[in-house]
Amino acid sequence: MEIVFPIEFVVCGTPVSHQAKRPESREQWKDEVRNSSQPALPDPHFASTDRIAVTLFYFPPEPMQGDIDNIVKLVLDACCPHIYLDDSQVERVVVQKFEPDHLFSFGNPSATFVHAFEGAKPALYVRISNDPHEELQ
Repeated sequence: MEIVFPIEFVVCGTPVSHQAKRPESREQWKDEVRNSSQPALPDPHFASTDRIAVTLFYFPPEPMQGDIDNIVKLVLDACCPHIYLDDSQVERVVVQKFEPDHLFSFGNPSATFVHAFEGAKPALYVRISNDPHEELQ
């Protein structure tokens, strides 16, 4: 079956940096991302060959330690090859942290986004689209 984009899912836990010293930590985080994505995907499915855009919103329980850009690589690697065939298909990545003391309002959020925003922290909201220009039009 083909994947119907966009897909959204929430990964519970603190993202692991691609610079983490323990390879086991990196692999466990990638497994967590893959496992969290499964409910958003048809079973069985083919990995997409489309151009891809990825949105990552991180909701830490307290001000974040470390750099936000370090969480991107392992998430992209975890989605390959079961959501898309190769991470060279990723044309756009949007990543943002939403720390607890910074209030935001969101217009018309999806149920999955609300789950990440209002649910237990830490949480990583992931949205994958096959339209890299969808928000630019």
